Amino acid sequence: MTTERLSPPMRAGERETLRSFLDFHRATLAMKTEGLSDEDLRRQSSPPSTLSLLGLVRHLAEVERTWFRRVINGEDIPLVWSAEGDFQAAYDASKAEGAEAFDAWQTEVAHARRIERAAASLDVTGYQPRWGEHVSLRLVMLHLIHEYARHNGHADFLREAIDGTVGA
Repeated sequence: MTTERLSPPMRAGERETLRSFLDFHRATLAMKTEGLSDEDLRRQSSPPSTLSLLGLVRHLAEVERTWFRRVINGEDIPLVWSAEGDFQAAYDASKAEGAEAFDAWQTEVAHARRIERAAASLDVTGYQPRWGEHVSLRLVMLHLIHEYARHNGHADFLREAIDGTVGA
């Protein structure tokens, strides 16, 4: 399967621009993980770090779930990989299966897209309990763009160490 990654528009409204950049970064993560075995996806970076591509996919499933479903949509649901709310649990992909992680990630991305499209505006807010603040959908989308961009940089190095693939 080849991931299609569309470039964000050069001129568009704020919401379309944010949506496009977020989808661009989601597609970048998919490209960075494409064609790898579960063993490759679980391969850890430089010791003592346990960071892996599969751990990143699991983490970003939690990020999507938390910010869109729990914060913006106000859903009272646990994290995917930790009923206790431990965000670090997702990074431990040592025994994880790629299919499960990608299914969870794609499911959360689909929920996030639905929630974003249903929101009346970027000014819609939700409560972020970790910050003790109400936050706008605008901030959430910007935060996720930042989160993906940062982790896609990690994914660049992880993928290159696995099979020499560079760029995206």
